[in-house]
This record gives sequence, structure tokens and C-alpha cells, in this order.
Amino acid sequence: MKKIILAAMAVMIFGFANAQSIKYGVKGGLNVSGITGYSEDTKSLMGFHVGGFAEIRVAKKFAIQPEFLFSTQGTTIEGFDGDSNAVVKLNYLNIPVLAKYYITDAFSVEAGPQIGFLLSAKARGEDIHDLYKSTDFGFNLGCGYNFTENISVGARYTIGLTNVNDASYDYPDNTNLDNISFRNSNFALSLAYKF
Repeated sequence: MKKIILAAMAVMIFGFANAQSIKYGVKGGLNVSGITGYSEDTKSLMGFHVGGFAEIRVAKKFAIQPEFLFSTQGTTIEGFDGDSNAVVKLNYLNIPVLAKYYITDAFSVEAGPQIGFLLSAKARGEDIHDLYKSTDFGFNLGCGYNFTENISVGARYTIGLTNVNDASYDYPDNTNLDNISFRNSNFALSLAYKF
């Protein structure tokens, strides 16, 4: 993961040094997230993301886009511990760095790594921050469409690359959480405004 972060930083530095133009913007939208690895059935959880970005054009059709996003994620666990459903709410500060390629003047595709910092974790009103690792790594794939020079929409899927499980206790049914890998996944729809 350190290599991914260093590579992303090198790409950003290269982008700033060779930028033809830089546009800043704000964005926000809908999240449909989940966590894989639970022994119980899970359902997607609706949330949102909001934040800012910089689009650094390094060539006519190629840009680097770092972002800072507050993102509400998690999952709904059905029949948790033999009881009713439990909603796991995870709030992250996500920092993706995307390579963006414009197929046309309006339509683009994007891909790149992301690091997420866990800000809070709750289930049934209780703090469960200690059950999840403080950082998460993912990889983004997406596309976007510019309606005007300022207004655009985007769709993106984030694949969790690392185990975010940090629990070390046994469930009543003798399930040891040390051996279970929890990974985040998130589908996001965004509306963005460039200045």
C-alpha cells in the first residue's frame, strides 16, 4: 500500500509541475455502500458524500484529479446476533487520486487509488470505532459527463482492497472475528461544480 500512496503522490506532483490548466470544484451526491465478510446476510446502506477536488489538465485529453471527500458508508446486517437488523454506520475522510481520460470533450473515464481515514463508526447508537481499522485503501473506477464547463455528473465504484476488520473478540456462536476479512465497497453518483 505504501507503494500505491507514493505512486499517487508522484503522479500529483508531476501533474502540478506539468499542468496546462487547473480547475477547482465542489461535489456531492449519493452513496450506496456495503461491507463484505459478515457471516450474516447484509444489505446496502444509502449515504452521501461531499467535498472538493482539483482537476489538473496535463494534456488535452488527460487530467489528474485529487479529491477530499467526507463519505458516509456502512451496511445493514440482517438478523444480527440472532436479533433484529443492525445498521453499521462508518464515516470516512476519503482521498482519491484519479487519472482521468477524456474520450470526447464532454465524456471521461477515470481510475485511481484511494485512502480513507475512519472518522467514526456506530451501530445501534454505540461507538464501535475500535472494531474497525483507522485507514482503508481502495481502487476507483468511474466515468463522468460535463454538461457545461462548470457542471458535471459522475458515477464511480470503489473496490475495497484492504481488510478493515480490527476486532479481536469472539461472538457468542464462537465465531472468531480475527479470521474474517471485512472490505468496504461503494457506488457513488455525484454532481459537481467547477469554478
